[in-house]
Amino acid sequence: MRLTKPLLGLAIGGTLGLLDGLSGFFEPSLAPLMASVITFSLLKGLVSGISIGYVSQKVHSLALGVLIGLGIAAFLSFLVVWHAGMTLFWDIMLPGMLLGVIVGFCTQKFGRSQPPAAPNHSAEQHKLR
Repeated sequence: MRLTKPLLGLAIGGTLGLLDGLSGFFEPSLAPLMASVITFSLLKGLVSGISIGYVSQKVHSLALGVLIGLGIAAFLSFLVVWHAGMTLFWDIMLPGMLLGVIVGFCTQKFGRSQPPAAPNHSAEQHKLR
């Protein structure tokens, strides 16, 4: 069973976003903000993943899919940086852009472009008559 590109992007993006947020436990200064860090990292991963997955349905080039993934994730990461402050620029941008590259690659390489077509039972039933 292969997932469609948007669902695969959602799954991988959410997982990587959650791991990115949980990595904040390695920075003691983030301890009072961990709920926000995890929540926004997860949301950023989910939105990036599903967006990259939908775009990957239209694009059929691995290189272009990776670049678009990088761009979408970089844009969303920059929105978080803008809200959090420029002192955290690289701490937010690098993991976000890496997420975009990974999701862009995976959706192009392993995702299914379209859901399977429903079988046409009317033609088979007509033959039986």
